[in-house]
Amino acid sequence: MTEPAARSTEDPETTLDQLAERIEDLSRVIARQAATIERMVDDAKDRAERDRAGTDLPLVVELFALHADTIACAATAESPRERDAFDAIATRVERLIVGRGGAIVTPRPDTPFDALTMEAADVTKTDDPAADRTVDGLRQPGLTVSGRSIRPATVVVRRYVER
Repeated sequence: MTEPAARSTEDPETTLDQLAERIEDLSRVIARQAATIERMVDDAKDRAERDRAGTDLPLVVELFALHADTIACAATAESPRERDAFDAIATRVERLIVGRGGAIVTPRPDTPFDALTMEAADVTKTDDPAADRTVDGLRQPGLTVSGRSIRPATVVVRRYVER
């Protein structure tokens, strides 16, 4: 027969205390590593957003101006063929804006007025309380880049007036 394994002569309570201490040490190490990883991820996200917004912002603003000019040309085109050509260019420029982190703000009628992305150019009266502070019409599109309003959309806003 084989002999049983040699038993430790240490006190079991001491062994448990040492084990608990090691577990606490490992928990602190893991918590520090997790915090470091979170900081690194946050820094990478911030850097990517700064790169996207900072580097391309002047380009996106110029593309937005080009888009507005193209839309104006389409509106004054002398033939359907010219209008279609200008519309195609405007669509392509809009894709470039979106690809660079921008978005053209074109609120439709009945959209709730948003002071962060819209500017009221005019106010029209309405007798419908549900239509209060909603968009009646778009005068000029706006521009946002990375969630930040660069140029607010110019809109006509409805205002409820009791009769």
